[in-house]
Amino acid sequence: MEQLIFPLLIVAIMYFILIRPQQKAAKEHRAMIEAVRRGDQVVTQGGLIGKVVKVKDDNEIEVEIAKDTNVRVVKSTLAKVVNKTEPAK
Repeated sequence: MEQLIFPLLIVAIMYFILIRPQQKAAKEHRAMIEAVRRGDQVVTQGGLIGKVVKVKDDNEIEVEIAKDTNVRVVKSTLAKVVNKTEPAK
């Protein structure tokens, strides 16, 4: 029985130090991606900063990176939302 305590303790420590925080971060990223809407200013993982012009479908958005220059971006490649727009009244 004593031989099982140490490996189980190591597994428990690994879970709380490595796995759980990573799952929490992934959940927050998913929530951020689902909340993106037109007018938000976003940063992609490639470093592009732009304003969301259109949310095309569940997986893609259109981002304006310069005047009259729009690019299609896969939602999962968004790093963060810089400025959120207020909901329409």
